[in-house]
Amino acid sequence: MSAYQAFIQAAEDVDGVRFAWNVIPTNRIEATRMVVPVGCVYTPIKERPDLPPVCYEPMECSRPTCRAILNPFCTVDFQSKLWVCCFCAQRNQFPIQYKDISEANLPAELIPNFSTIEYTLQRQATVPPVFLFVVDLCIDDEDLQALKETLVMSLSLLPPNALVGLITYGTTVQLHELSCEGCSKSYVFRGTKEFTSKAVQELLGLGGQPAGAQARKDAPQQAFGASRFLQPVQQCDMTLTDIIDELQKDPWPVAGDRRPLRSTGSALSVAVGLLEGTYPNTGSRIMLFMGGPCTQGPGMVTSPELKDTIRSHHDMDKDNSSARFVKKAVKYYEALARRIASNGHSVDIYSCAFDQTGLHELKFLSTLTGGYIVMGDSFNTSLFKQTFQRVFSKDQKGEYNMGFNATLEIRVSPLLKVSGIMGPCISLNKKGPSVAEVEVGVGGTTAWKLATIDNTTTIAAYFEVAQAAQGSAAQRAFFQFVTYYQHPSGQMHLRVTTVTRNAADPLVNLPSITAGMDQEASAVLMARLAVSRAETDPGPDVLRWLDRTLIRLCQKFGDYRKDDPSSFRLPAHFELYPQFMFHLRRSQFLQVFNNSPDETAYYRDKLNREDTQNSLVMIQPTLTAYSFNGPPTPVLLDSSSIAPDRILLLDTFFHILLFHGETISSWRQQKFHEQPQYENFRQLLQAPRDDAQDIMQTRFPMPRYIDCDQGGSQARFLLSKVNPSQTHNNTFAYGQEGGGALVLTDDVSLQVFMEHLKKLAVSSAT
Repeated sequence: MSAYQAFIQAAEDVDGVRFAWNVIPTNRIEATRMVVPVGCVYTPIKERPDLPPVCYEPMECSRPTCRAILNPFCTVDFQSKLWVCCFCAQRNQFPIQYKDISEANLPAELIPNFSTIEYTLQRQATVPPVFLFVVDLCIDDEDLQALKETLVMSLSLLPPNALVGLITYGTTVQLHELSCEGCSKSYVFRGTKEFTSKAVQELLGLGGQPAGAQARKDAPQQAFGASRFLQPVQQCDMTLTDIIDELQKDPWPVAGDRRPLRSTGSALSVAVGLLEGTYPNTGSRIMLFMGGPCTQGPGMVTSPELKDTIRSHHDMDKDNSSARFVKKAVKYYEALARRIASNGHSVDIYSCAFDQTGLHELKFLSTLTGGYIVMGDSFNTSLFKQTFQRVFSKDQKGEYNMGFNATLEIRVSPLLKVSGIMGPCISLNKKGPSVAEVEVGVGGTTAWKLATIDNTTTIAAYFEVAQAAQGSAAQRAFFQFVTYYQHPSGQMHLRVTTVTRNAADPLVNLPSITAGMDQEASAVLMARLAVSRAETDPGPDVLRWLDRTLIRLCQKFGDYRKDDPSSFRLPAHFELYPQFMFHLRRSQFLQVFNNSPDETAYYRDKLNREDTQNSLVMIQPTLTAYSFNGPPTPVLLDSSSIAPDRILLLDTFFHILLFHGETISSWRQQKFHEQPQYENFRQLLQAPRDDAQDIMQTRFPMPRYIDCDQGGSQARFLLSKVNPSQTHNNTFAYGQEGGGALVLTDDVSLQVFMEHLKKLAVSSAT
């Protein structure tokens, strides 16, 4: 591992941040010619059990346009008790409580090892977190029974002081009262109507002051009637369990040629209205469990008649009759999502059905609020049940892995401006001198709201080089990420990460900038940009844009002679980047063929919130080979890696696939592994299963497990991912002598892709 790689890894472990360029260019024009933007991938509340408890308020810079927080990079004058802000050079006086500081007695925020620090603020959250279940009753009895059991089980996993409520929906929407003992009582709403926050409050008799204002009197749940619908788990556990146990399938009859009337949009408007009127600006999760598309009322995705097929990508491209509800539904759910996020609430979507459920239209409910999207075939599967349990998982300190109602602010030194971020957030429209003119993602601000956040939630931040002054070659660039959030314990926490990077002028010192390139972080930043473009631009246009950027990058940093492809060489720390782009072009993020709009929305949402390592696994899956020839070894994601006497373990993040070669499969079918003399074969079969289990136990959401043999139908999952170096059109083997498997595809291989890339990069015409 090189010195830079060790530095990059250490920075990610300590601060949760990875920069595309670890030496920042100071020349604005040259920075744009470097193709990969100046940016970073940042995990705001990355798990750090070693952080010390800091139970006092942070010290801020006194300049109103700066307000940066005291950090190890600030210059301190111990004699006069002053500190100089590293962002704006403002001199600030230490308050009286810092009177004893010295070089040998530093507060935690000035210790160099604590570039990331978490303050536990003295103020408490107004109310505990709220969990509101919204349950679809138009599902099969078997699925409904499994879902009821999971919901009852989840009550024991919730924080004991958390408030909980229940809404069920089908043809109508029912909001269940939790204060009635001995009998069930619910308020019924029409499923064809959208309900405003004011209408919900009037219908439920929730007028008066919002509940949050009453929290200081130690009885938040008694806020003007809200306690009828939202009560602490420990108080309503038995009542809610009885209500859930008594739930039955929607009683309205459904003809054989029609879909059930499902009022998802109305149910969500009631849920939003209830929380908006009772607990605004409070950490809350709406947990939506749905088993099919919305077929009536606001947010309708498809018609109730089965003869009308649910929209596909082709239907949306052509804007035909099957896609006639899409634009209106997307507009409705996006407006609803912005209302939810602005109140600090989030929506988790658990979509379990064999057909599409309308995730494409509902995606904004999660992508803007930070809620989870989980997609499965049935509520009666371990994939759903175990994934749902992991929502309430705890970290090494035994605390819930979730934060509520978070805000993220980014501060930068004058060399840079903030273009925007990509991740599950909305803008707080905070203007200032650090806001860039060109917006990327959610831009035009230096502060964002993340309604729900956990220790894996990762944002991609993009920066613009300001026009640097003369003689700025020796500058350093400073970045500060400030995350304020409600901890599950009820306390407010402030996580501050301050990092610095060297800066250099590309016209003078390009080699130092080149040496600091992190190709993995660069691939993730470019992937998020490409996926963002794919939401609005046609697929071929996005691929052409990706190709052009790759060619420009190779021309800028490659070493070659004009019009001589054989002379082309990329620096060592750029070598994997074209390979990442090759697999990104072929991935389900940009290629929608053979994927439904719901699947595409699900995959893109996950790429937009995972860290660098997980994102790379999605872009270029990992392949591990198991054989009698030695220990498990990583192998090329190539068709040449497929061999009869090998077992391959493919990890695509969404799927874990166990692939048995022909010989291994034949031996297994003959049950050799059950005979004592073939113990080594039994161990060979068991090793990849154990490794797959280890991956599945830590992954969220839980991946789909596939066990297949060479030549079997499910082997297509592997063949669609490997580089097709051997196809029916050629017999070219790459990476090994002989062996490999033919892939029936017209896609070009990585070798052909690289040959064309070299030709275009060295060509005088481009």
